Amino acid sequence: MGSSLARPLTIAVNRNEAVSGLLMVGEGAKACLVLAHGAGAGMTHPFIERMALGLRERGVATLRYQFPYMEQGRKRPDAPAVAQAAVRAAVSEAGALLPGVPLCAGGKSFGGRMTSQAQATAPLGGVRGLVFMGFPLHPAGKPSVARADHLRHVQVPMLFLQGSRDALADAVVIGQVASQLGPQASLVMIVDADHSFHVPVRSGRTDGQVQEQMLDAMVRWIDDVVRASAGRQAC
Repeated sequence: MGSSLARPLTIAVNRNEAVSGLLMVGEGAKACLVLAHGAGAGMTHPFIERMALGLRERGVATLRYQFPYMEQGRKRPDAPAVAQAAVRAAVSEAGALLPGVPLCAGGKSFGGRMTSQAQATAPLGGVRGLVFMGFPLHPAGKPSVARADHLRHVQVPMLFLQGSRDALADAVVIGQVASQLGPQASLVMIVDADHSFHVPVRSGRTDGQVQEQMLDAMVRWIDDVVRASAGRQAC
């Protein structure tokens, strides 16, 4: 069902390379999230598809896209420079396709980190905030903050959606990172969720309920970011 609502795109990353994308826009979209996939699965993974559908239902468009390695069927993720070029190309495409619609960008795990690195290197055109779903802060079981160093160079608001059982982001450490970033960072901790936002039966909740919680939190945050940025532009 979700794929039937999406418009297939080809996004030029450079003169010699292009990747696939999917644009999903509901009537009267109030914002668009440029949404990158995680390291192990592409833009049609059921979790990414559910996020795109849920955002559309809540008035937020999405532009999903493949990283070059996924487009080419390779398992090893792209080098940061290559991935960041794809992020920039997707953001530029979203701005061209939806002129006047406020943009946010981010993604699941690897996709969110590559988006943040791109933004830290040079601002992504028109992007008003970044959304991270399971920011991969450190290798599994090895808490560290080294992968967060670049975040202090990000000059737009950031939303971290993190599972309390995420092996790639210790709950205490990600809390410290968000706190150190100050008011630019918002952290929503999803109790009992792992890196894939799966919750055990004993939690009393389903994965679907967790996804609804995430979607509601994202849209509230996007609304606030768009409202705040519009206020600054009016001054």
